[in-house]
Amino acid sequence: MTQDGPVKCSRCESVLDEAALVCPQCHTLCHGAELDRLAERARAFAMSEDVSEERQVLERMLRFLPAAAAQHEAITRRQKQLDHQSRRPGMGKLAGLGAVAMLLWKFKFALVFLLSKGKLLLLGLTKAKTLFSMLFAMGAYWTIWGWPFAIGFVLSIYVHEMGHVAALRRLGIAASAPMFIPFVGAFVRLHQAPRSAREDAVIGLAGPVYGTAAALLCLGVHTMTGLSVVGAIARTGAWINLFNLIPVWQLDGGRGFNAMTAKQRNILTAVVAGAWFFSGENMLLLVLIGCAYRLFMTSSAEKPDDRATWTYGALVVVLTMLSQIQLEELAP
Repeated sequence: MTQDGPVKCSRCESVLDEAALVCPQCHTLCHGAELDRLAERARAFAMSEDVSEERQVLERMLRFLPAAAAQHEAITRRQKQLDHQSRRPGMGKLAGLGAVAMLLWKFKFALVFLLSKGKLLLLGLTKAKTLFSMLFAMGAYWTIWGWPFAIGFVLSIYVHEMGHVAALRRLGIAASAPMFIPFVGAFVRLHQAPRSAREDAVIGLAGPVYGTAAALLCLGVHTMTGLSVVGAIARTGAWINLFNLIPVWQLDGGRGFNAMTAKQRNILTAVVAGAWFFSGENMLLLVLIGCAYRLFMTSSAEKPDDRATWTYGALVVVLTMLSQIQLEELAP
């Protein structure tokens, strides 16, 4: 009871406790009008990029919302986005340029790597079968995860496949342009077999090398912009490339393992086991099972291939770290 009489629900007129946030009868928010007013103020501060004022308004809105309300979750998510923005280095245009410079320096190896292969990467897009199959795959993924994720996802797969193409061209081996199959991936068809297990390892591991560079670049963009969709593409790219490192059948990891001795396979099995133990990434468990199978059930090379071993080990470490990207909201 108040001096003006009992507090009633604006919808069903049930008598409410003064501390109530939701009507127990019709489940209407008790402070809907005040929330609408505060929401309008929050939108105005968001448009003006006044982070501190918007954060204060959001805090007031949370006082009128039960924790289980969808609006409560949305506001909490927005607060996390504002916190992420406030943690970015610098303010204003000069600080923004500084942040970009720092980002480019941090991920310069991935950026330079992909830019140096720009002519080759564009070459694949001139092939009609590649381009049309890419567009078809984008359309299929678009219907599930939306166009931003679909485009980024398909492009990251394309970069992976062009890594194989680059290695094939360098070795003088004829092959087709990449072809995409929705929900399966993409492939490059070889017109002639590699001359040795070492060449096959170079071709196989080149895909994950390019794919990892693309994922690192996406991580850089995510770090600079805070766009969760780009972070999701980086993390998904890490999973895909880790999957391709499973050393079985015609997967890239299997082609790499073909050139390794039993000792080298032992070392890499230990690396994968350690990465799985410390990260808990389930995809690594599949890689580990594949490593164990190749270690005990198949024959190994007589001569060591140090390049394939170091490349495989480095990919496992980097991709494991990329798979641990934490996103404020999953963006597909």
